Amino acid sequence: MKPKLAIFKIAVVFLFFLSSFAFAQETIDLVDVAALDSTIIIDLKYATADNFMGDTLYSANICLLRKDVAKRLIEVQKELQQMGLGLKVWDGYRPLAVQKKMWEKIPDSRYVANPAKGSNHNRGAAVDVTLVDKDGKELEMPTGFDDFTEKAGSNYPNVSERAKKNRELLKKVMINHGFKPIKSEWWHFNDKNIHDYPVLDVPLNILKMKAAKGMMAK
Repeated sequence: MKPKLAIFKIAVVFLFFLSSFAFAQETIDLVDVAALDSTIIIDLKYATADNFMGDTLYSANICLLRKDVAKRLIEVQKELQQMGLGLKVWDGYRPLAVQKKMWEKIPDSRYVANPAKGSNHNRGAAVDVTLVDKDGKELEMPTGFDDFTEKAGSNYPNVSERAKKNRELLKKVMINHGFKPIKSEWWHFNDKNIHDYPVLDVPLNILKMKAAKGMMAK
């Protein structure tokens, strides 16, 4: 039995390294938003400790989205630039492992998607954004990022007129280019084709390395 067990273990290890090698050679359909349009401000909250978890959750500071999703976001940026405005991105692709950590802290599907089904961030098909002026200063919005109150709702009425105007402008321009808002978070938008993309659980440092080697979508 022992020789057979040893052979089995060797086979398992071999298959593991073989699958790892295959993944290392695989091109992933995610793109670096900043590389496509440097005018979009990237401020990934989960790449720092400035978030509701109070911890750095991402292994690299790189904003990734599915290629077609990123293209639509760039069209949003172009429309906003005609108004003297622009986008700041707080989150894009999020590994499933991070989603699980978030769910452990806040198991409330209004604000954190259940990892059993996966978040659209895990698909690289959702983005968290706000508006900035020509100098990169954030415009007034109803709340800050990751505010888990009713006030963060995309249609919540009891906010200042300026915040409401800015929120509605962001919503309008995002919808114009194929994004869909959600009720509980004014900053969160899903791509119209979210179900075209599978859930991913690849760490951002690995994806950043693949991007540097030209092994990501272009």
